[in-house]
Amino acid sequence: MTGAIPAEWPYGAAFWQRLGRSIMDVILHMGAHRTATTTFQHYMRDHVDGLSTQKLAYWGPERARGTVFPGLFRNSIAPKGRNLAKRAEGRIRLFAAQAKVQGVEQLLVSDENLLGNCKQNIRAERLYPAAGERTARISAAFAGRVRRIVLSIRSQDLWWASACALTVSRGHPVPSVRRLANIAQSRRSWRDVITDMACAAPGAQIDVLTFEAVTGQPERVLRTALEREVPTDTRHRWLNRSPDVQALRTGLADQGSDPDLLPDELGRWQPFTPEQTAIMRENYADDLHWLLAGADGLARLTEDTCPNRAERYLPSGTFKKGQRHDQGPIEGHVAQHR
Repeated sequence: MTGAIPAEWPYGAAFWQRLGRSIMDVILHMGAHRTATTTFQHYMRDHVDGLSTQKLAYWGPERARGTVFPGLFRNSIAPKGRNLAKRAEGRIRLFAAQAKVQGVEQLLVSDENLLGNCKQNIRAERLYPAAGERTARISAAFAGRVRRIVLSIRSQDLWWASACALTVSRGHPVPSVRRLANIAQSRRSWRDVITDMACAAPGAQIDVLTFEAVTGQPERVLRTALEREVPTDTRHRWLNRSPDVQALRTGLADQGSDPDLLPDELGRWQPFTPEQTAIMRENYADDLHWLLAGADGLARLTEDTCPNRAERYLPSGTFKKGQRHDQGPIEGHVAQHR
């Protein structure tokens, strides 16, 4: 029947692309938190009308959290025996099918909470411990139509410091010395997060950007997601920045907590010791080295194509390395080194 929604979408966007069949591509911008995701989402709101003429639909956090994904990550049964996860999966497929009927060729979903949230990370004392499971549920909900996942990463010492500042500013307790030490000593890095995501969505290309390279340039995130020219951001925003120490102390006092839980100093709050900071920076350096080396064919690092110092970057023409750039015509997930 024309216009009917199929019970099951064919699994794997790449499969249909190889057959030459036209489908709607799903692109996920999954954060991470504290990497200018809010700035990117405001940029998308500014340009969504113009991009819609290019057959692109955009689901930001308001729609993703409000109407599309609620219940997807819950295993509980609602009243009347309704399975919340199954209902969410059906709702996602329905909305995706409606977008396809309306002529949408690319659906961009941007919500950093798809990976979890900062509070969960701090409680678990690890980076996105459920990244694999959550990515698998999203991929299944879209029935394998996820073509690309875009992830921004940041040096762990600054990421965790920013995450702690955010949660404290929202009324959560100041992390204990023991918890901070456990976080600093955790062996889970961005490499593990990316590997989990790649295993959960094997048909999707994972593109990784560094926060240090894209700060203040939300158009670079969109250009990576769409692989074409996009509108330039002229507003030079950096939204939802971490509050400084004095703002956090004031917030604690307003909440009735002891402001002396934080140091009485100026500038950014760095809750970790210099030794802990050094450990996390070394872990980030290892992550970047792994990505530059091809990420075992699981992901692609998109670097700055306009370097200020040539010696700090790869030679011209080799700014991307990973699964689809190393493979050539070979299908699979193992990089082919030449």
